[in-house]
Amino acid sequence: MNTEEALKWLEQHAEVNSIRAAVCDLNGIWRGKRVPVAQAEKMLTEGTRMPLSSTSLDVWGADIEENPLVFKEGDADGKCVPTGRGLLPASWVRRPTALVPLWMFQEDDSPSPVDPRQILATMAAKYRKAGLRPVMATELEFYLLDASGARPASAISPVTNRRLEGVSVLSIDDIDHFEAFFDDVYKECEIHGIEVDAAISENSAGQFEVNLMHVDDPLRAADDAVFFKRLVKGVAHKYDFTASFMAKPFLDRAGSGLHVHFSILDEAGNNIFDDGTDEGTPALRHAVNGLMESMPESSLIFAPHMNSFRRLQPESHAPTGICWAYENRTAAIRIPGGPNQARRIEHRVAGSDANPYLVLAAILGGAMRGMEQGKEPVDPIEGDAYSMEDLARLPNDWGHGIRLFERGLINRELYPELFIDIFAMAKRQEHSVFAARMGDFEIASYLEVV
Repeated sequence: MNTEEALKWLEQHAEVNSIRAAVCDLNGIWRGKRVPVAQAEKMLTEGTRMPLSSTSLDVWGADIEENPLVFKEGDADGKCVPTGRGLLPASWVRRPTALVPLWMFQEDDSPSPVDPRQILATMAAKYRKAGLRPVMATELEFYLLDASGARPASAISPVTNRRLEGVSVLSIDDIDHFEAFFDDVYKECEIHGIEVDAAISENSAGQFEVNLMHVDDPLRAADDAVFFKRLVKGVAHKYDFTASFMAKPFLDRAGSGLHVHFSILDEAGNNIFDDGTDEGTPALRHAVNGLMESMPESSLIFAPHMNSFRRLQPESHAPTGICWAYENRTAAIRIPGGPNQARRIEHRVAGSDANPYLVLAAILGGAMRGMEQGKEPVDPIEGDAYSMEDLARLPNDWGHGIRLFERGLINRELYPELFIDIFAMAKRQEHSVFAARMGDFEIASYLEVV
């Protein structure tokens, strides 16, 4: 929806009296303003100003105490400019409104180094400079939940009025029970300009996966994923559900992942991963090696929260070993089968709670570095990756992930230094908040025993 179409839409919807103008922060959370509809044209063409620190808050929306943008720089404003996506209607709220997505620039019009969309744009520009065009698609898993109690529970079926139970992979019945919800999700995706493929029932009661169609613009692919998460949550509220992209809302059930499929086209439109065989080209293998080498340091991007690491456990349908394989979903990097011309890489590490802009930037950065270095990876695995004790491992706790991210030499090649420092500060601050809380089980375990 361009500016002219957006203004026409507002004329046709007199019930809309305000819009939202926002940037996406490091945690994938929208931060911005409620703007009167009379200011819509100005917002759509010129944007607005907000503190540069708006994109670098902790998950609760608090300033990062050590953030140099806040104290050393005096919390100066940046320029928040429309991304070009126009107006994104939100019909699920009590009074309809719409979002104007923005991204952040510094006063001199240079990109903000702590805006996640700008970080991805910088990575995409490197591919354009090399005459390459990534084609990317995301698969997002989420739960539909009943969050009316103290702890979330599986959603109640609108058809049977019974709570969903058990594992029902690829159940058509489970999809049918939520047909009205999915109808509205697909309608909202069409309004948002998001091309959607299949929706399936996943590995746990009330867990679903929706596949977004591949696009040849990484920014568009990430935009689609971020907007999709927002609209799914909104539509769920309309039906009195809670849609959660939390990595592991239940300890004893499957976690939710954000899987990324990508291939790369050259200037002639040829897939550089395809050589007419199932194995693929040297470029594919070099990209795989780059992804594996950068994976430990980038793990905080793929698993950014305390809860994220509950998903990265053995036998949990999430990778734990750093490896690759052909047609093997226990591996962190999978090369799917199918037609040779569609030869691609599937990156299976990120949780659904991760920021899609940063996830795609990390994947593209690792792959580009691998192709530039031209190193062959170790042999692809065969069999169950969980049972292979000699594999290098992803970090198994949040603190380890933070340290690897902050100290990583590869990260210093891939990302702006200020982003690395502030993202690590944010995660340390969140980590300290969790560490300061004491649960009932801890007290019960130690109070009278030790």
